Amino acid sequence: MKDLVQIGGAAQQGQAVRSPGRRPDWLRIRIATPERYRQVKALVDRLDLNTVCQEARCPNIYECWGEHGTATLMILGDICTRRCGFCAVATGKPRQVDAAEPEHVAEAVAAMGLQHAVITSVDRDDLADGGARHWADVISAIHRRNPGTAVEVLTPDFRGVPDALDIVLAAKPEIFSHNMETVPRLYRQARPGSRYQRSLDLLADASARRDRGEYRGRVKTGIMIGIGEQATEVESTLRDIRAAGVEVVTIGQYLQPSREHLPVDRYVPPEEFAVFKRLALDLGFLHCEAGPLVRSSYHAHEHVPEGHGSEATATAMPCAAAATR
Repeated sequence: MKDLVQIGGAAQQGQAVRSPGRRPDWLRIRIATPERYRQVKALVDRLDLNTVCQEARCPNIYECWGEHGTATLMILGDICTRRCGFCAVATGKPRQVDAAEPEHVAEAVAAMGLQHAVITSVDRDDLADGGARHWADVISAIHRRNPGTAVEVLTPDFRGVPDALDIVLAAKPEIFSHNMETVPRLYRQARPGSRYQRSLDLLADASARRDRGEYRGRVKTGIMIGIGEQATEVESTLRDIRAAGVEVVTIGQYLQPSREHLPVDRYVPPEEFAVFKRLALDLGFLHCEAGPLVRSSYHAHEHVPEGHGSEATATAMPCAAAATR
C-alpha cells in the first residue's frame, strides 16, 4: 500500500531509537474506580486472583473493571520462565502448579458472569509439556461449569513440544490465540527466549487442524508497534501471519512498563493504525482490531465463530490479562 511509505518512526528513517517524550492525548487514560471496579477488585482478592491487568500495567484496566466488569485470567502462576524485553510480569523460578486452579478459574468466570472468557498464562518452560495438560483442564472446567461461555486461549509457544497443541485444541476452545508480538528483526531484543518461526509454525499448525476439520474454532494473534519496527516490516509480518492461516489479528501500541524494559521508539498516531487495519483486511483477515490502546483481548467477543458461545450478552474486554496464583 502506498500509505506505508509515509509512515514509520526513527527506525523507518534509519535513526537511533530515542525517547518519544510525553504521551500524546490519544494515549491519555481516564482513571475511575466506580462500584463495578471495586466489585471486580473484591472478587480478585477473594478468589486469590493475581491480575496481569495490574502487573502488566494494562492501560485499559479502569475501562475493563469499571465499565465492563471483566478481567482476563492468567493461569500457571505469576512467575514466568522467560524475560521478554516488553513484559512486566515477574521472571524467575515458578511455583508448583496448583491442581485446584481449573476449578478456581471456572468459579471466577461464573462469578463475573462472563459470556466470553479469555485465558492466558506465563511461560512454563520448566514443565515437560509446557503446561499444555493444565491448559486443557482449565478449558474443560470452564465449559463444564459455564456451558454458555466461549473460551479464548492466549497460549505460549510450548517451546515447540510435540503434541502440546493437540492437547489444548482437544479441549475445544472457541478461539486459539498465540501472539507474534513483533517483527523478526526485533525478536532478539523483545523476545529472547522465543523464535519468530516457532511462533508462526504454532499458528500455522492450529490453522491446519482447523482446515482439516479437527478444530472448529478460530485462530488469532497480536502484534505491538512502536518499538523500532519499520512499516514495511509490519506489512511483511502481517503477510506471514495471514499465510499461516490466521483469521484475526490485533495491533496495538507498545508502552514501556518500566525503565528497565525496552524503550518506546515512538507513539504511533491513530491514523497510522487505520492504515495497518486496512492493510490487514485487504490481506484477507476476517477481523482486525488496530489502535493505540488495543490489546489482545480487545472486542474479543466479536472474534468467535458463528454458533459458538453466547452472543447476546457478550462483553468487550480491552484489558491485557489477569492471573491466578
